[in-house]
Order: sequence, then structure tokens, then C-alpha cells
Amino acid sequence: MATKKKNAFYAQSGGVTAVINASACGVIQTARAHGGKIGKVYAGRNGIIGALTEDLIDTSKESAAAIEGLRSTPSGAFGSCRFKLKSLEANKREYERLIEVFKAHDIGYFFYNGGGDSADTCYKVSQLSESMGYPIQAIHVPKTVDNDLPITDCCPGFGSVAKYVAVSALEASFDVRSMAKTSTKVFVLEVMGRHAGWIAAAGGLIDKQGIPVVVLFPEIAFDKANFLARVQELVKKHGFCTVVVSEGCHDADGKFLAEQGTRDAFGHAQLGGAAPVVANMIKEAHGYKFHWAVADYLQRSARHIASKTDVKQAYELGKAAVQLALKGHNAVMPTIDRVSDKPYKYKIGMAPLSKVANVEKFMPRDFISADGFGITEKCRKYLMPLIQGEDYPRYKDGLPVYVTLKNVAVAKKLPPFELK
Repeated sequence: MATKKKNAFYAQSGGVTAVINASACGVIQTARAHGGKIGKVYAGRNGIIGALTEDLIDTSKESAAAIEGLRSTPSGAFGSCRFKLKSLEANKREYERLIEVFKAHDIGYFFYNGGGDSADTCYKVSQLSESMGYPIQAIHVPKTVDNDLPITDCCPGFGSVAKYVAVSALEASFDVRSMAKTSTKVFVLEVMGRHAGWIAAAGGLIDKQGIPVVVLFPEIAFDKANFLARVQELVKKHGFCTVVVSEGCHDADGKFLAEQGTRDAFGHAQLGGAAPVVANMIKEAHGYKFHWAVADYLQRSARHIASKTDVKQAYELGKAAVQLALKGHNAVMPTIDRVSDKPYKYKIGMAPLSKVANVEKFMPRDFISADGFGITEKCRKYLMPLIQGEDYPRYKDGLPVYVTLKNVAVAKKLPPFELK
């Protein structure tokens, strides 16, 4: 008698990106291509919350064209969430609920698309399913604009943010340069990056175009006097300068320049406001007229200028996740393993979640210039391949054509579950 095909569960976690749907496309298309081994792909509505509340989406109700359209659509097509499951000891009921839902819907594959916190959740689910005697192959699909997951060379989402930040900083700098004689002399751009300065580093790429730029990294303690001296030096020499500051920039005591005194659902300090803080420092010290901007959601949702490399890798890692599951792997994450910088070559590898969960990858010191305000040639060689190529969405009437799925709900089989 043939073994009944197991269904798959896919969910998106944390802050979405310009290419996370490309990974979803890779997962769903690959699962459909292996329909003889995998049943339906159910997606969690609003991430892992959809699994806990049994709010599942039947992706089989979507046309092939709609799923293909995900590849060029930004944000999270099924909804994401900032909801971190506590430890198994602290809240075992949530993990047991996940297993109950998986059992009820014959789910044998768990694909969790997110960053470090979701890698941790994925790992815990694999452990619990084993102890509860209901096998689940848990595969983490990497995603984070912060580029801070270990082992993998880069993370889907990062290349497109890096491209957006570099292009935006360059264009704004041209604007400032044209006005500097009688108006604005300093432009400050705040970018994402709580503990790791990968996104800020992308702003350093514009110096080769003759733009005087100062980059402030979370890895380098902020020294106000040195910073103000550097800005003054550049303005005197060039007439203007651009500052790219990471939201996670902090002083020697560890206090964030942008800390608001509140915390998010993961317990992280809520950040936002490093740009005005830095800009006002400059105004008070030197009297320069300034403008500042916060890239915020714009940087991570800018599908119109996504990196072709990033889109390709996001899709490939979604595809690889399904292939790894079909080969019998569990508690692993597909990775990008760089083979060479120029020409840029990589292969798809695999990392155990035990070595990924709760580990952050920071900027190496030799990627940051000696003075702490720029990037090195080694960093440039790392970054440049990741922002290469354009993968424009289709346009109609002057606007990109993005997909909105039907997201048909799966009938519930279990009693309601209250989130705590």
C-alpha cells in the first residue's frame, strides 16, 4: 500500500523584504513539481501565528501565473509577524499546538522563511516533533535584510536593500552637491541594521563616484568628536558630504543614538531617529544646513530596483529547501557558498540549524576602514556582486504590476487556541 503524501507548511517571519516572495515562489513551484511526493502546500496567514491559530492558506487554489508573479512582488504575500516562540520549557503548549495542527492537516514538511529568530523556532520544532513521535522535516529558508545569519555568504533580501541604499545615497548626494554652495551641505541617511552594519556599508560604495561619505557602523563605537572632525574636514575639502548611519549606531557605553526606550515583540530595543540626532550634532557644532531621511520600509520594499542576483538567490534557496526535505534532511538551512568574487560564482550548500540559531554575523573589522568611517577594498569586493543586475517587474500604466493572492482559507479541524 502506498504511503500517503504529506502536506507542507510554509510561513514568512519577521520584517519582509523585496524578495521574500521569490523564496515562496521557489518553495511552492518546486513542491508542485514534486507532486508525487508532496501533497498540498499550506501557508500560515501572518506567519507562525497562522499555524498556532490554525489559520492556514491553501496555495493550491492559486494559479500557476499567480505563483510565478510572486517572484516579482515585494513584501509577504501570506502575511508575516513578529512573534517569537519562547523556549520549550517556558511555553511548551505553543509547540505542542504546532504539532497538533500539523497532525490534523497531515503536514510533514515545515518551511520557515525568516531570520535568526525563525531559525531558532525551526530548530525547536524539529526537536519537539522528534520527542513527540510525529516527524516533521523542518527546513529554514534564510531571509534578512540585515545580512546577519552565520555560515551563509549572504542572505536573500540584503542584496536588494544594499542596491537601494547605494543608489539612493548616490542620487541624494548629487542633489546636495548641486545645492551646497548656498544651501544644504550635509545629507544624513539612516538605514536598518540593529547590530550589524552590512546595510550601512553599502552606502560606502558611492565614494568611487567622487562622493565624500561617512559611514557609521554598529560595530564601531560612536565617537562624537572624531565624527564631527571628519565631517568638517570633508565639507571644507568638497563643499558637502553625505553621512550613512545605521540605526544600531551606539556609543562606547552601548547606548543607541536612536533608542526610544521601548521594545518590540522580540524584546529588542525599538530604534528610530539616529539621523536627526546626528544631523543636529552637526548643526550645533558647525552650523551647516542639513537634510536627513530615514530609508525605513522604502529600503526593504523597493522591488522596482531589486538586485537580480538577490532575486535569483532568494528563489534558489526556496527551491533548495524543498529539495533538501525530499532528500530526508531535517533541521537545516540551505546556504549561499561563495566560490569566487570575480567572476562571481557560488553554490548552494547546507548548514545545521544548531549552528545557525541565535548566532549573529557582524561586519569583519577588515571590512571597515582604519578610521572606522568607511569600507575597505575587501568589503567592496564582497558587496559588489550582490547588487549586480536589474530584475524589473512588469509595468502597466506607469506602475509595477504586483500580485495579490486569493489566500483561500483551509477548513479548521481543531478547537480555537488563544495566544498568550
